[in-house]
Amino acid sequence: MMYRYFITLVVVLLVSVHTYSQDIPDVLQDSLMAAELPELTKKDSTVTSYWLAGLGINIVDDSWRARQGFALADMWNIVPYPSRVSFGRYFRSGLGVEVIGTYNKFKEGKIIDGVPNPEESEYWAIYSRVSYDLNRLVGETGIFDPYLGAGLGYTQTDVRRRTANAVVGFRLWFSERWGADINTSGKWGLDSESTNHIQHGAGVVYRFGMEKELNKKGEEKAALIAAMLAEQERVADSIQDAEELARKLALEEQLRQEAALAAAEKERQEAEKMKRQSLIDELAGFGKVNFDFNSSYLNTASKESLTKIAAFMTRNPNLQFSMSGYADSRGSSEYNVWLSERRAQNTLKFLEAQGVDPNRISVAGLGESKLLNHCTDGVRCTEKEHAENRRTEISISSF
Repeated sequence: MMYRYFITLVVVLLVSVHTYSQDIPDVLQDSLMAAELPELTKKDSTVTSYWLAGLGINIVDDSWRARQGFALADMWNIVPYPSRVSFGRYFRSGLGVEVIGTYNKFKEGKIIDGVPNPEESEYWAIYSRVSYDLNRLVGETGIFDPYLGAGLGYTQTDVRRRTANAVVGFRLWFSERWGADINTSGKWGLDSESTNHIQHGAGVVYRFGMEKELNKKGEEKAALIAAMLAEQERVADSIQDAEELARKLALEEQLRQEAALAAAEKERQEAEKMKRQSLIDELAGFGKVNFDFNSSYLNTASKESLTKIAAFMTRNPNLQFSMSGYADSRGSSEYNVWLSERRAQNTLKFLEAQGVDPNRISVAGLGESKLLNHCTDGVRCTEKEHAENRRTEISISSF
């Protein structure tokens, strides 16, 4: 009874868990997931059909009509060796069919058919019977297996007897296959010269070719296992759904952060680009550094521009600069390269005199390689147009 109450309590708990799953604490869910499932054992199943073979002894009592007292030595006939064999088949319905053969001896002086037996005689019997397992009515006991049966048989002694038989007995199962069989059969003669007698049997039986099914206890346990598995699966699905949602939210958050970082980086780059362009525009706004024809000396206008440029360089110590000297197209190319180098060097010296670190500036003389207009060799141009090409260009090389 206590086991049934326990099963009922657990099933009610599982149903409650299923109904109110949204309110289950994480600790309880973890306990359900970690709960060890009960296992079905041999005790949870019953053998429902099988073949049966038996070997034992038999005792013939042919004195029951003239019995006085309970002197077994005067009543029972038995031989001191195995004298009973049986073979049968038992079915799921509880019915069984058996064929049994026995051998015995009527001892001299024993009461047979109501009178003392004058001399020892042999007893042979073969009979079949149909029996019914009473556990089908009273409930499975597992070890104790009582039965009732009836059948027909043939007995050979000094008188041949056809008999109608009734049996009551029980089996005690020591294991799933091995057991003991104890029974008593009443045998009624069907011929006019036949008499009635009683035959007892006891022996060892072995069953094989068994089929099984769950008993009531096993069905309850199987139902409990199924309920626990269903609940564990539900909890596992819930956990999986929660984990999937968490992964989805984490991915969305990661994408949001990446988008925010990308936007911030783009904004930073735009700001940096604007800042650099502002510096470039500011440098360009200080005016040009131009030179007179065939001269590398700075004129007054160029010095004013370079003074502003020197202040700009001082305000922006992280900037690196490149400085390129140029010439107009008049004169040879070699001369113009030399002249442009002197123009660049003179410009650098002026800036250095203004406190600018010369290591921040790379210097090159490029001659007439980069004219700003159409005034190439052989082209007639005005002095103003040629003056545009006599210059030193300063640009930001590194931010």
